[in-house]
Amino acid sequence: MSIIPQISQAMQSLLTTTTEAVAAAIQYVKRPDKAKFTPSTLVQTLVYGWLAHPAATVTQLAQMASRVGVDIAPQALDQRFTMATATLLQQVLAASMQHAIAADPVAIPILQRFTSVRVHDSTTISLPDTLTSMWRGCGNDTTRGTAGLKCGVQIDLLTGALCGLDLVDGRTSDHTLPVQHAPMPTGSLRLADLGFYNLDVLAQIHADGGYWLSRVQSNTLVAYPGGEPQPLINVLNDLGSRTTWDASVIIGGSGHLHARLLARRVPQEVADQRRRRVKETAKSNGRPAAKAALALADWNVAITNVSRRLLSLPEAMVLMRIRWQIELLFKLWKSHGRVDEWRTKNPARILCEVYAKLIGLVMQQWILAASSWADPERSLFKAAQLVASYAAELASVHGWIEQFERVLTSVARAIQRLARTQKRHNPPTTAQRLLALEASPK
Repeated sequence: MSIIPQISQAMQSLLTTTTEAVAAAIQYVKRPDKAKFTPSTLVQTLVYGWLAHPAATVTQLAQMASRVGVDIAPQALDQRFTMATATLLQQVLAASMQHAIAADPVAIPILQRFTSVRVHDSTTISLPDTLTSMWRGCGNDTTRGTAGLKCGVQIDLLTGALCGLDLVDGRTSDHTLPVQHAPMPTGSLRLADLGFYNLDVLAQIHADGGYWLSRVQSNTLVAYPGGEPQPLINVLNDLGSRTTWDASVIIGGSGHLHARLLARRVPQEVADQRRRRVKETAKSNGRPAAKAALALADWNVAITNVSRRLLSLPEAMVLMRIRWQIELLFKLWKSHGRVDEWRTKNPARILCEVYAKLIGLVMQQWILAASSWADPERSLFKAAQLVASYAAELASVHGWIEQFERVLTSVARAIQRLARTQKRHNPPTTAQRLLALEASPK
């Protein structure tokens, strides 16, 4: 609750002074005396409107406009969906990343060993082909589409802070996303999938005093200190009947990345499942399955620069699971926030909707961080539903700071009471697995 004033200030400045400054910079308002909307009241209408109802009609958006003090017909509102409005919203979205809203650390001791636990990944929003000139997609056929917007996201799982949000062409490689190269605070831990695997990036994080825990590509070369590089699978084959392995190695043919190589053999049924997926993926791509990938299906393998004193092998294997938390965030944005859905064919309105929804989802994350992030058993989906139910009330009192903070406090308290997951034993939640580590021997 202590950060409610900070969130209030961030939300209000973003949707008023920042929006007006952006509008002035791009000369958004041509005839201010003729406009029913100011730039800020228009942005508030769209952000709160779609936050409250992700499938909102223009009529529902016009009703939200009345909440922010603008009396306008749906048809007149529809005329505001222009490329200029889309540019305004896109730049306000970019400005939202200037606010670092971080809650008290989540009550999971293993995460608290680090100054932050940053996970990044990307998700793609497919767009109509009419927007190809603005956001280029991955393909040029009817199945993949020619337009797409990739969102690169970095979140701190320790505090709930949204540390980065990149908007790039859908065809852009994850390797080049700004979140991939953003500096990491000293003592922080980085988790990312193989799309972000880059030895130079890992070396830089280590040089800056940060940590990383990463899966390994199947064609990786590994050398013991003083030895010659060899394929990873050769190292694992030499383990014989061992089920776990934790050794100091040098990763890559150039020998510039020192790391711990962690390996744990998986049950046979898991390995067989993995091999089937490898073969299916290879077949769909019209190529034979790689022998190294098939052989590595027997193992969970990771590399890290975290010391054994700070992180044991069993702990590392459990910690690897939390990278999927960002997938839950993307699922929340798409299934609940419907950021990739719209009910129009107007390209400008589609972009307005995508950007406005993303602004609302950024603010939603601020509220979730303030209200429930310290609770390991939080339910983000239940919390998001509560934020949506309060959106109209937030829009109505936006100009009164004290009342705005009271509404934020009310939604935070509702989330704390009502937005918790049900404990389960089979299988346990990720939070339960992490908490169990403190009670287990290393």
